[in-house]
Amino acid sequence: MIPGLVQILLWQGLGELVSHFVLPIIKGSVNSSLALVSDAFSQHLGVLFVPAAVGVILFLPQLKANAMAIGLALVVSVVLTISVTALVLRFLAKKDSHES
Repeated sequence: MIPGLVQILLWQGLGELVSHFVLPIIKGSVNSSLALVSDAFSQHLGVLFVPAAVGVILFLPQLKANAMAIGLALVVSVVLTISVTALVLRFLAKKDSHES
């Protein structure tokens, strides 16, 4: 069930990237029917998280048993994400200032 949910979220994320960045570049704008459908799906996206929440409750004893490892993994991943974002931003800012 979890791999299926991950695939759905992956494809949804890829679709969001395509609709927000690729289609407007190619077409100049997103057509109204695509915008209508994507807005409707986005409004009900929370329903897709219900199975994940049920999974968390179902595996709560295992999560409690491994709380320290899970917490450490979350903290490390957040720190790495912020660090990489800062490094990329610094690189892009330097690149932009050299081009000006």
